[in-house]
Amino acid sequence: MKGRSDFTVDDEIAILSPVLRTGKGFYVATLLLLSIMGWAFFAWLNQITFGLGVTGMNRPVYWGIYITNFVFFVGISHAGTLISAILRVTGAEWRRPITRAAEAITVFALMVGPINVFFDLGRPDRVLNMFLNGRLQSPLIWDFVCIGTYLACSLTYLYLPLIPDIALLRDRSSKRGWLYRTLALGWTGSPGQKHRLERLISVMAIIIIPIAISVHTVVSWVFAMTVQPMWHSTIFGPYFVVGAIFSGIASLIIAMAVLRRVFHMERYLQPVHFNNLGLLLLTMSLLWFYFTFAEFLTTFYGAEPAHLEVFYSKLRGEFAPLFWTMFTCCFALPFGILVFKRTRTITGTVVASIFVNIGMWLERYTIVVPSLSRPRLPYPFGKYFPTWVELSITLGCFAALVFFYVVFSKLFPIISVWELKEGARAPGTGEKPAEEPAEPVYGIRVNRS
Repeated sequence: MKGRSDFTVDDEIAILSPVLRTGKGFYVATLLLLSIMGWAFFAWLNQITFGLGVTGMNRPVYWGIYITNFVFFVGISHAGTLISAILRVTGAEWRRPITRAAEAITVFALMVGPINVFFDLGRPDRVLNMFLNGRLQSPLIWDFVCIGTYLACSLTYLYLPLIPDIALLRDRSSKRGWLYRTLALGWTGSPGQKHRLERLISVMAIIIIPIAISVHTVVSWVFAMTVQPMWHSTIFGPYFVVGAIFSGIASLIIAMAVLRRVFHMERYLQPVHFNNLGLLLLTMSLLWFYFTFAEFLTTFYGAEPAHLEVFYSKLRGEFAPLFWTMFTCCFALPFGILVFKRTRTITGTVVASIFVNIGMWLERYTIVVPSLSRPRLPYPFGKYFPTWVELSITLGCFAALVFFYVVFSKLFPIISVWELKEGARAPGTGEKPAEEPAEPVYGIRVNRS
């Protein structure tokens, strides 16, 4: 028994504690986040009142930070549903404490990201044109359908594993009882209910993987189906998917570190989880470098003048500082940190993840703006600098993502209690093992005494 720990009632209470008890930190955080969101709303009202002229967008740069944010948030949505589904399908037992934290990122990122398209339109009522006058030939319609389907499936995939824990809160807490009774759907934990739930979760895990891949592929086609320099490329589909998983893993690592520190979840979110995700992040950084190198190599050898204008503006022109900062944050620094085991610690993986997300936002920016500022048509080269309105709305979007996450963690356990119990009974099978495993895969097991 030495070196082991049991999953006891105390563990259950520790995981449910953020839901059952409310400290001052929750109110301070929500007030701060709401204040930022309020300022962003004021900036948006200013834009609605005076038009898109208050932004830095112009002719020919008609997309800017808003579309950058849209692509970025849809990208980090792959943090949860896709990663969680792959780990579940492959039977990776170490996934159990991190799946819900990951799946929540997916849902909230998908709620925040598409709103940036409304900001970019200037007149949100024009969204109705997609319903009234939409054409199936338009990649924008494909995008709308894919993201809507992905959000619906992600909500389902988040909700299904929540049901047993919602029932636990229904029985343990007198607060918000009406909410938990409604959402628990009469869950009693009978063998038949457990079997049906596991079956549904497994089916959703398989279904959601191709949907998630299709979403960022279609997002890339919004660019690639045009003839803009350095956009019209067949590599954009897999390139965007790799970038989405890359930034998604980084976002998950950051979220886990914050949850571990704020809610004192050190017992459940252990170094092994950060090490494994760090290895995944290292792999994705190498894949990102490969796709980036392939894109720029083919552009250089193609030697088409319009493409080379954009190419050189990134490598040694006005966008060079952003491009090389992106390269450093997405590859050089994460690779240097994560390739060595002694630096692939919790702190190391978190630092690498912060750099990755900074770099991936810059990558989306250097995809959107340089190509538009170097048009094929005989226009003069464009300049784009975001204004306080765009920056305020961008800050509000990040605040909204964090706000939704904070509220979710207050209403529901951010670590799945029932999945830990099931996994601790018998990692990988759900049955009582013939003999004790040498070491629990996530450091806890059920008390059988």
